[in-house]
Amino acid sequence: MATETGGCLCGQVRYEFARAAVVSAHHCHCADCQKSTGSGKATIIMVPKSAIEASGEIKTFTVEGSAGSHVTRGFCPECGSPVLSFVEEMADLKFIKAGSLDDSSWVEIVSSFWETSARPWSPIDANVPAVPGNPEA
Repeated sequence: MATETGGCLCGQVRYEFARAAVVSAHHCHCADCQKSTGSGKATIIMVPKSAIEASGEIKTFTVEGSAGSHVTRGFCPECGSPVLSFVEEMADLKFIKAGSLDDSSWVEIVSSFWETSARPWSPIDANVPAVPGNPEA
């Protein structure tokens, strides 16, 4: 079974999980993801919390999402690298930031969220389905 690893830029935060545990991978173009990444989107890998082994301190910041949920983003307090996020109302599922993986070559994006917020300089990937806002549960 393939084990995936990753972490922050300075190496203080590290994690691993079994690739078989991955639920799915997505691009999110919401305004909050744009702000938190400093880019046009966040690319997230959904993994059950129980499947992730992590070490190092993660600092978090929580905002209220458009649907009233609470989105918590975790980052390294030393280098500031975004590492993971989760919706508090769905705390058993973590969203690993694909850019924090040691090897992301295997990631397959299945959809894009928040098509309406995508910037012209970071457009929606036309090869995957997109939804205007949050995905339907």
